[in-house]
Amino acid sequence: MDLHTLVPLTTGITLLTCVLAVLGVHSYAAGKAQRQALVDRLAATGQAPAGGRRRRFADLDHRLRRTKAGRKLELRLAATGLDITPGEFSVCLLAAVAGLWLIGQAALAPFFGPLAGLLGVWAAAQFLNWQRQKRIEKFINQLPELARILANATQAGLALRTAISMAAEELEAPAGEELGKVAAQLAVGASMDDALGELADRLPSRELVVLVTTLVLSNRAGGQVVSALRNLTETLEERKETRREVRTQLSQVSLTSYAVPVLGVGSLFLMNGVKDGALERMTGSPAGQAAVIVAFALYAIGFVLIRRLSRIDV
Repeated sequence: MDLHTLVPLTTGITLLTCVLAVLGVHSYAAGKAQRQALVDRLAATGQAPAGGRRRRFADLDHRLRRTKAGRKLELRLAATGLDITPGEFSVCLLAAVAGLWLIGQAALAPFFGPLAGLLGVWAAAQFLNWQRQKRIEKFINQLPELARILANATQAGLALRTAISMAAEELEAPAGEELGKVAAQLAVGASMDDALGELADRLPSRELVVLVTTLVLSNRAGGQVVSALRNLTETLEERKETRREVRTQLSQVSLTSYAVPVLGVGSLFLMNGVKDGALERMTGSPAGQAAVIVAFALYAIGFVLIRRLSRIDV
């Protein structure tokens, strides 16, 4: 490996190491802040933990929040539960894209630099989707207990607002955090419909929509909210078990969907390892570049099709 190849490869690896270090610091700070919040019981009041970390890239974050794309990114980050601002995420994403660009250019061929950068953007989007879906699944698993707490509180004569605040104190994250936001909105004068509607928008799921609809209708027209919540608790418990069985049955298919693109990228490294410079010569012509783009497109289509065919809505 000559000097011209070694320099960008080393630079790319250094950038990725810096990104991993920043993510590690964020994870440590998030855990410390959550522990302090649990000790001080501040989640229900909406106050920031005393041990919260200092935010980085405040100027960039402020400018991003003023744009439409920045506000969308902020909502996506809020849905994941990650303790990171849009500015911090953007800087980490740019560093990761630059590192992957240099690594792809140095390890394979110059043509693969932009493709590796696009792969980094796609991986970041998939990571956010995975974090959001994991948070939604965890919240769905807590819904039976949430419905049971609300039913017991309303049966004891407490108002629905008070029952939500009590559930926010008793439940762990993410249900406790999300209900704490709802309780804070209700405390400053927001309507029950708007507060619960925003909760359903942050963590969309059929189970939560059913619970929110039950609470909203009961709050509007009155009625037997206790019996409705009791029946809903039994239904949510059954759906929870069904979802667990379906997820277990489809775990192998989900793994296959991720193995397909990994095998495609691995074949490139294998080809370049067998004959050094083969990829650079192949991508030196328009026909070779078109073949590579078509191959990546086919792998992406295969990934999407496997995910769509294995998706079962319960």
